[in-house]
Amino acid sequence: MNKDYQEVNDKEKLLLKIKSLIRSDHFEEGENLIRTAIMAYPHAPEPHNLFGILLEKMDEHSMAMKHFRIALELDPMYLPARHNLECYGTFFSKGNCAYDETDCVNDGSNDDDDYKVNYDKNGIGHIIRRE
Repeated sequence: MNKDYQEVNDKEKLLLKIKSLIRSDHFEEGENLIRTAIMAYPHAPEPHNLFGILLEKMDEHSMAMKHFRIALELDPMYLPARHNLECYGTFFSKGNCAYDETDCVNDGSNDDDDYKVNYDKNGIGHIIRRE
């Protein structure tokens, strides 16, 4: 098996396990796995986004916001972190958290997820809110 494929597969399995632990309120075990994921994949936004969700569920709002911002700094095109910053960055949170990109699909009921990607002349994508 290709080493790169195995690494991606391992990462996806780890992230799925973390999501499952967060959804089932196993926060301590989830936090331990998130820390493992951050160490194993230091440039990946997903573990920080998941850490933000976990911290938000533990009522650690300011730390959660820091991890959402870290995820967005690591990958400015990572929509779940942008979604979560907007969702939790208000006095009254609205909508659901985004564990991954599938949670950012706009079904027409929530304008917060209505983004598009514009590419500049250098091929760099910029996320903007649709008008």
